[in-house]
Amino acid sequence: PSSDCVMAEQLCLSDSTCNATYRTLENCALAKTRLLSLDHDSRVRCLNAELDLGNSSLLHCKCHRRMKRQEQCLRIFWTVHSSMTDGYFNLETSPYENPANEERWKTDYNKLAALVSGKNCSQLAGDATNPCLRATHVCNLSKKCFRLRTDYASICTKGAGSEDVCDRRKCHRGLRNFFEKVPEDFTKRILFCPCKDEFCGERRRKTIVPDCSFQYDTKPNCLWLLDSCLEDHICKSRLADFQQNCQPVDMSPDGCSLHNHAACLQAYMGMIGTPMTPNYVSNSSVEVSLWCTCENSGNQKEKCDQILGMFESNKCL
Repeated sequence: PSSDCVMAEQLCLSDSTCNATYRTLENCALAKTRLLSLDHDSRVRCLNAELDLGNSSLLHCKCHRRMKRQEQCLRIFWTVHSSMTDGYFNLETSPYENPANEERWKTDYNKLAALVSGKNCSQLAGDATNPCLRATHVCNLSKKCFRLRTDYASICTKGAGSEDVCDRRKCHRGLRNFFEKVPEDFTKRILFCPCKDEFCGERRRKTIVPDCSFQYDTKPNCLWLLDSCLEDHICKSRLADFQQNCQPVDMSPDGCSLHNHAACLQAYMGMIGTPMTPNYVSNSSVEVSLWCTCENSGNQKEKCDQILGMFESNKCL
């Protein structure tokens, strides 16, 4: 049965055979982290160790997006599945369990705000022309949403307008906190609010404070962005989740392999606050992209275009 990886590791370590196999996999994962090239025998030993887990709960364990020991859980998952990261861009399975259900994402604004505030929503009537402003006001009715939104906005705007640069790591951590801890009823409304004019679009584009969280002085190569992501357990996991739930398929009627756009949008939100943070590219469209370029990619241009295309031309999004 599927269980979270922290519990599965404890069960495995209490069994001598499983314990020995797991220790082998830890050494394999450590070698990959240090970019050590494994000889043929070592690669075979690592692959056999993964296969030897057989029906162990470790082999089928998953992590929860909002669990307390998420980083520990993800480290365990990638220790067990380290062979999946061989080669380029081969993250086949998400470490996270159960993608979002479409129905759960359909929420009525007025009903939501009324529940939070305990009164009617006449104070929101003036926001009808700007859904993004309305979404922000609904967020402000929740103490948690207001506090965590204020937290990341404060961190991500430090250094703005001066020679100091913002602390991107802290900004990303604040964004992840917001999108992980605030109920999705609030976060998705702020991030995906529908706009009909550029003023609204500007507010939507600036939701994640892109000057700090998204943009660098110059655009890095997308391959560098990918390398930065794969070195980080959280980013690698969110990317695997995004690949699984936002896999475009040309032959599909909606262009998406899983036909679950809620799961795709949830996976997209998961990428925000990682080294591969995406964002809207302008105030007048819903097109999104990474802040990177494929110029000067040499013989890896095709791979680079694939990374960028996952966001820029993804029909699932």
